[in-house]
Amino acid sequence: MHDLPAAGALPAATLSDAMDRFGAVEGIRPLWRGAALSGPAFTVWTRPGDNKGLHAAFETIRRGEILVVNGGGDTTRAVIGELIVQKAKALQVGGIVLDAAARDVAELAELGVPVFARAVTPAGPWKNGPYRVGEPIAVGGVPVHPGDWVVGDDDGVTVVPRARITETVAAAERLIAGEAERRAANQALVPRD
Repeated sequence: MHDLPAAGALPAATLSDAMDRFGAVEGIRPLWRGAALSGPAFTVWTRPGDNKGLHAAFETIRRGEILVVNGGGDTTRAVIGELIVQKAKALQVGGIVLDAAARDVAELAELGVPVFARAVTPAGPWKNGPYRVGEPIAVGGVPVHPGDWVVGDDDGVTVVPRARITETVAAAERLIAGEAERRAANQALVPRD
């Protein structure tokens, strides 16, 4: 496994730019300002509105991994809430990305596990399955394989394929250096009378 930069070290937007604007997940946002995550993907594919697969994921997910869930984009049922995130915190999961809905937002923010979701609803989940754990999925129009690098911040989520992590980090760092030069040039501008 690659040594991944910490959450907040490289912006999700810059990483997408470094991959020719690919990898940016559509429509999935942080549930509170300042939430940030960075780590390898642990994937779950579940029936819309059902969270049985998320409970199964906690039997094998490892510290620092990001739980990435394809819930079919369903926004009618929350597949996570306070109790699941308490479990994630105890297991030191690096964060949660849902192509689905969540609930208990105030409690989730207090727990501090970064959660990114398509929507928020008070309606609870089904718990019947079926589900798949550890298989390739898609979230917000982006493919995600187990072990791909997932980064989230105030702008949203970007997924970097595992095979492209090293080159993407290098490209992102070059972009950041170029942006710093442009910022300095912008600050040196003098208004015209």
